[in-house]
Amino acid sequence: MQFIITAYDGEGMLEKRMQVRPRHLENMAKVRGRVICAGGLLDGDGRMKGSVLIMDFDDGSLLDEYLRSEPYIAEGVWEKVDVQPMNVVILNGEKVNG
Repeated sequence: MQFIITAYDGEGMLEKRMQVRPRHLENMAKVRGRVICAGGLLDGDGRMKGSVLIMDFDDGSLLDEYLRSEPYIAEGVWEKVDVQPMNVVILNGEKVNG
């Protein structure tokens, strides 16, 4: 099952985000096979203000386990995290699901 995770940084968190980012990327590498797409949300000036991840987990409990390990959550960078189930239909221009 795929999930889209939209996470919004707290106010004034850009510097802390950049400090925590290496640990975030290390953690993402641990779930490399589950990441369909991931990247930063940008404000009008091109600065990161949050993240969007599309990930594939067998069930919600594995997603919860990943989120518990996420440094941006543990370090308080992400203020709000919204998780929705998603059905990826097209990936890299190719139909992958019905």
